[in-house]
Amino acid sequence: MAGSFGATSTTDEVLEGVNLSGKRILVTGVSAGLGVETARTLAAHGATVVGAARDLGKAKGATEQVRADAAKGGSLELIELDLASLASVRACADGLNAADKAFDAVICNAGVMATPQGKTADGFETQFGTNHLGHFVLVNRIASLMKPGSRLVNLSSSGHRFSDVDLEDPNFETTPYAEFVSYGRSKTANILFAVEFDRRHKGDGVRATAVHPGGIQTELGRYMTDEVRDALIKNINESQPAGAPLFSWKTIPQGAATSVWAGIVAPADAVGAHFCEDCHVAEVVDDPGFRGGVRSYALDGENAKALWAKSEAMVGERF
Repeated sequence: MAGSFGATSTTDEVLEGVNLSGKRILVTGVSAGLGVETARTLAAHGATVVGAARDLGKAKGATEQVRADAAKGGSLELIELDLASLASVRACADGLNAADKAFDAVICNAGVMATPQGKTADGFETQFGTNHLGHFVLVNRIASLMKPGSRLVNLSSSGHRFSDVDLEDPNFETTPYAEFVSYGRSKTANILFAVEFDRRHKGDGVRATAVHPGGIQTELGRYMTDEVRDALIKNINESQPAGAPLFSWKTIPQGAATSVWAGIVAPADAVGAHFCEDCHVAEVVDDPGFRGGVRSYALDGENAKALWAKSEAMVGERF
């Protein structure tokens, strides 16, 4: 089953015949796009979904279909989470810990992309602070709720190939800011966080992986102009080997499929500490002209440990 899916597989195809009754799954970013679809298919297959979002009013409207499609005892509960505020992250984690209900999976789906230069409520560069540090604190604070056999899925991106993390200047205090370099750093951090979390927790039966959903037209691209988007696609196509297929957009159900595959269907040992795309484990590819694959720096264990230590220092907590 785990090896029979690909780039065009949808969430419901990946979960065909899978009954998630009795499973409890946390999904961040359920106010639009991939987060809503991930929550929908999980609830439709019987899971109790805890959906986190910054704007609960928007999330309630966006998840009407989630509640409509819920079956086999599946349900959706919404909770507030602003990843750009550690006060909000810690309050969310405190609430989950107080409820003391275990999770079978945590899918860190929320994020921002190519934003103008800015800072989070805690003074971190917007993309690194939101995409990485917010999830880093949330997941580590609720790690005790992740039962043996559970999985952490971090949504990264092929954009990790834009840049490795910069642990000397994570907030662009001395480096000139560039939207996609910043995005690349944060998406590499998502992978490295999964690598180190997996190393620390696999002995307890908890595994972690990172995924690239593919190119999907969602609210994530709100800061990209048509010109920037067209130039990016043109560059992708021109850098491919002769005969390679041209870039094509995925639908939202196709984009969310890899998250569901890696978090529910694929063998844990196959995806743990790896990077997945198109419903399979990606190969390490350091050729800058190749569209698929994962950069070696994003899976490097020492790099992952260093990022973990730097992240702890930045947020003022040890995990």
